[in-house]
Amino acid sequence: MKDLTIILFERLGLLLVIAFVLTRTPGFKSLLYREFSWRMSFVHAVVFGIFGIASTITGIIVTAEGEILHEFVVFPVEDGNLVVSLSLVAIVIAGLLGGPIVGLGAGLIAGTHVMLLGGVGWLANGIVNPLTGLLAGLTARFFSNERVISPLKALFIGVFPPILQMQLLLIMYTGGGGIIDIVDEIGLPLVLSNSIAIAIFTTMIGVVMKEQENEAAMATRQALTIAEEALPFLKKDSTTDVANGLANLLYDRLELAAVSVTNHQEVLAHKGIGDKHHNIGDPISSPLAKKAIEKKKLQVSYLKTDIQCNYDKCPLEAAIIIPIVEADEVTYLITFYFRKAQHISPVELMMAEGLGQFISNQLNVVTTDKLKAHIRDAELRNLQAQINPHFLFNTLQLIASLFREDPKMARHITLQLASYMRFNLRLVSKSLVELEKECEHVEAYTSIIQQRFRNRLQIDFIKPDDVSNIFIPPSTIQPLVENAVQHGLKNVFDHAKVEIKIEKYDGKINVSVRDNGSGFPEHILPLVSHKPLVGDMNNGTGIYNVNQRLVRLIGESAQLHIRNLPSGGSEVKFSIPMAEQNVEKRVIG
Repeated sequence: MKDLTIILFERLGLLLVIAFVLTRTPGFKSLLYREFSWRMSFVHAVVFGIFGIASTITGIIVTAEGEILHEFVVFPVEDGNLVVSLSLVAIVIAGLLGGPIVGLGAGLIAGTHVMLLGGVGWLANGIVNPLTGLLAGLTARFFSNERVISPLKALFIGVFPPILQMQLLLIMYTGGGGIIDIVDEIGLPLVLSNSIAIAIFTTMIGVVMKEQENEAAMATRQALTIAEEALPFLKKDSTTDVANGLANLLYDRLELAAVSVTNHQEVLAHKGIGDKHHNIGDPISSPLAKKAIEKKKLQVSYLKTDIQCNYDKCPLEAAIIIPIVEADEVTYLITFYFRKAQHISPVELMMAEGLGQFISNQLNVVTTDKLKAHIRDAELRNLQAQINPHFLFNTLQLIASLFREDPKMARHITLQLASYMRFNLRLVSKSLVELEKECEHVEAYTSIIQQRFRNRLQIDFIKPDDVSNIFIPPSTIQPLVENAVQHGLKNVFDHAKVEIKIEKYDGKINVSVRDNGSGFPEHILPLVSHKPLVGDMNNGTGIYNVNQRLVRLIGESAQLHIRNLPSGGSEVKFSIPMAEQNVEKRVIG
């Protein structure tokens, strides 16, 4: 019995080594993770049935005299000999993983093979295989909440199939006492070897599952990381810039033969192998690419003919075509190229699908943000472009009175009013303007206001000699001056003063507007630039709009800073980083 146990463990050890090698192949890993359909159940049954046949071939033969033959069981045996099949290990695993249908199918295949080998126990060995597969599949339903049965449970389950085999042998062969002696000899070694082998096999499958989960997690994490890194490229207005950025990023981050990015009609960018004949501007001709656009679903090309490259010697033979969907329409197609179809593993497919979803989501978020920004920007520009009717009426009344008293000044104020109105009308077409133009706008406004409140109001405008090539949101300074005049100096009737100061310092343009009025009420001071204050709260909508445009177009560093001065009055100031001016100029279009 001891020698027999050692022999069985040796044979099962060989099977487990083969099984371990199989678990390292991509095909076996994908087999474990596919959903079971009738077709896949058939595939599983055949795979495990073949494994059961291999287990039988590595079994042993016991002669009528009780002698153990060590050779593999390849050919039919003599009538008096008994084939001790090890196929129950494969059949139990088939039932535990695939359920009753897979277990029964694999058992029928392995059982038919055992019956064809003949021998004294051919019928019992043939029946025990499908019966074991069916019972193992039914047993697995009790553990349906577990993806893989634990080794300890598998060890316990593995005890029963050899016992069932021994019982069938005893029931079906009652003609002589020799079968009893054989069962006594092989019973315990079979129980030990089969149960331990099933436990080990289950452990190996659990390891494979864990590795597959880790690979899936890594693929998902990598796809999410790449999608985040792609965000700056997706924000670009030019489709060519978007395509080049995505192609370079994906080629650098992934181990691919090549990457291309297209729109509905043509290639926008290609990076990697084949860049000499996969040219920018080439039309899309692949039926799979057109199908990806139509179905809005990932497509996989395993054949070189499906790629339809015009260059006969193109080394690219397989591809994954990923549609990037924006607002329910395919905006871009990203194609991963491979040298061989075998290079497309389940991990690559999972990565590609996740990446397509993440980038599509990012693109939709970017598009929504752009739309909201454009709507908000248009609203703000329209608000700031509206001329206060009281200001216009008072200015026209001022001009009318000046024509009698000072015609030269009347003409000057008329020109300033025309300049002021012309600037306001241009607000709706631009997001940024030159600081020179903004200064002209402020000067036009202050000229009119000082003339209206002559002998009562003094406005000092201090600025550098050269403010060229600096851009600022339009009508940013003028509303601050207007707020100081209308609200800050509302109760000041003599020696009212407003100081507008623009200075260059430490790579920044600093702008401040000061007045010597009553200042902001303390309870609204923290809110004035963050909420549109109306009614009796000093009419803070103008300051709020200015702050919103500065933050959105320049950044948080440009937000307004408001304080009341110790000597009386208030100060509103902000800074624009000069280093970012070249970047901001692109917003103008």
